[in-house]
Amino acid sequence: MKLLLYAMVGGALGSGARHLVNVGFGRWLGMGFPWWTFFVNVSGCLLMGVVIESLALKFQGSADLRTFLATGILGGYTTFSAFSLDFAFLMQRHEQMQAALYLVGSVALSILALYAGMSVTRWLLT
Repeated sequence: MKLLLYAMVGGALGSGARHLVNVGFGRWLGMGFPWWTFFVNVSGCLLMGVVIESLALKFQGSADLRTFLATGILGGYTTFSAFSLDFAFLMQRHEQMQAALYLVGSVALSILALYAGMSVTRWLLT
């Protein structure tokens, strides 16, 4: 239960940070290209790498701290960082086929699922 609370509090902070980035980039660069999402995904992955390696190599981070920082804050900021970390773990375990399936499957099926959800909703609501 304690880890759930840490994830929830961290997630709220990460989501708030993402919102601020979205608003700031939208005002700064306009709405033509989703620079805010691009920035959040790249910066979130960079931060995930720094956090995970720092906790593992230097700070011997507890499950509480990992949950708050990685699952909570960075998960709320961008789930792309968690996706990238999962991919990296598969590669580090030399599971290239599973990593490739995870990469292609996650991206392709997520986009297809988005379109399916949009289509079904349009069909039901119009």
